[in-house]
Amino acid sequence: MTENHWTPSLIEDRLAEAADTLRRLPETRGQGHASIWPPYVQECLEPTEVKLRRPPPSAAAITRMDEALPWLRHLDPTDAKIIWLRATNAPWKVICWQVGMTRATAHRHWLFALCVIAWKLNGKRIPRHISKVDLIARTKAAEESEKCIDTSQGATVMASLG
Repeated sequence: MTENHWTPSLIEDRLAEAADTLRRLPETRGQGHASIWPPYVQECLEPTEVKLRRPPPSAAAITRMDEALPWLRHLDPTDAKIIWLRATNAPWKVICWQVGMTRATAHRHWLFALCVIAWKLNGKRIPRHISKVDLIARTKAAEESEKCIDTSQGATVMASLG
């Protein structure tokens, strides 16, 4: 599969990685009092609970995050909110409460938004009067045909090697 062929599952993975990367970035702190004490002494003196953090993200992960976040601009604000909440592993119940939709409707908006991003990244123009269900069906059909083409090409390569 080439890099310029995007599928909804690839987009979902990339947005989940972007949310994880954003969560792992160091906290920004406002300007406050300066101290000449080393940071480890300051941390020992502060009465805070211990928060274990994963290591900071790599430069490549930050670059991929920077590429993925603008994708949300292609969407309706409600759909973008659903996509982002799902990327941060929010449960569907919380998502439904925040956007005021039923579970089935929120899921349909989520799938539609992933398909819209996939179409835009693949350079396709979305037909004007297409329903959410039709766009999702077309995207799934295109994804399945791409899988069939990939497996047939793999079988051809394997046959030529054997």
